Amino acid sequence: MSSLKGKVALVTGAASKRGMGHAIALRLAGEGASVVVVDKFAAPRSLWTGDEGWGGLDAVVDEIKALGREALAMVADISSSQEVEATVAKTREKFGKIDILVHCAAARGPVGKPVVELSEEEWRTVIDVNATGSFLLSKAVAKGMIARGEGGKIVIIASMAGTHGVPGSAAYCASKYATLGLSQTLALELAQYKINVNAINPGMVATNLRDEAFAKMSEEQGVTWDEARKRDHDMLGTRIPLGRLGKPEEIADLAYFLVSDQSDYITGEAIGFNGGIT
Repeated sequence: MSSLKGKVALVTGAASKRGMGHAIALRLAGEGASVVVVDKFAAPRSLWTGDEGWGGLDAVVDEIKALGREALAMVADISSSQEVEATVAKTREKFGKIDILVHCAAARGPVGKPVVELSEEEWRTVIDVNATGSFLLSKAVAKGMIARGEGGKIVIIASMAGTHGVPGSAAYCASKYATLGLSQTLALELAQYKINVNAINPGMVATNLRDEAFAKMSEEQGVTWDEARKRDHDMLGTRIPLGRLGKPEEIADLAYFLVSDQSDYITGEAIGFNGGIT
C-alpha cells in the first residue's frame, strides 16, 4: 500500500466514538494524510461501557495529532448547501486542497414504519441528508478537484439497503439507492479528470447507530444495555455467513484501499461489506 503523505482528506460523520467515520479518519491519518473531520453533532453520546465522556470531534482531532498529522474539526449540516460550501472553503483555506473525500454522514430515519404510516417530514429528512447531502458534498469537492487538475478520490458510504428493499425502511432504502446512482454517475462524469468515485455498501456493522434501540430493548427485556446489545449482535451474527458483525476498523481498511493509488483503475463500483450476506 502507498502512503498518503501530503494528501488532505475530508471525512464526514466522524464524531461518533464507534462510527465508521472515526475509524476511517484515524486510518487515513495513520497513512500520512492531514484529515478534516466533520459532523452535525460535535460530540454524540455513546452508550457503550467505557465510552462515558467521549469528546467527539475534538477527541478525534487529538487522536489524529497524536499520530503526527494535522487535523481540523468542523460542525456542519450536510443537507445545507451553505454549510457544505463553508466547510469545503474552510478546508481549502487551511490546507489549500482536498485530495480525498470519504463521505460517511447519514440519517437512519424511522425503523419498522410502513410507507403508509411514514410522514412526509420523516421522508424528507432522510432524503435531504442522505441523497441531497451526498450530492451537495460531492459537487463542492469535485469542483475543486477539477480546478486543481491533479485527480482525486471520492468514496461514499452507501448501504446494503441500497440494493434491495427493507420493510419499514422506505426512506432509508430510497436514499441509499439514490446515493449509489449518484456515485456511479459521478464516476463516469469525473473519470476524464482522473477522479475515482466508488461506494461501499456496509451490511451489519457494530457502530453507535443503534444505541438508542438497545436502550429500548434493555428496558423491555429487563436486562442491562450491554446485555441487550450482545443478544442482538449474537442473533444478527447467526444470519451472517462469517458469523459476526463487521468492525468499523475493517471498513476503514477498505476505504483506505479505495483512496490509495492501489485502486487507481477502480471507479464506479459499489463494493459489498457484509460478511457474505449477498
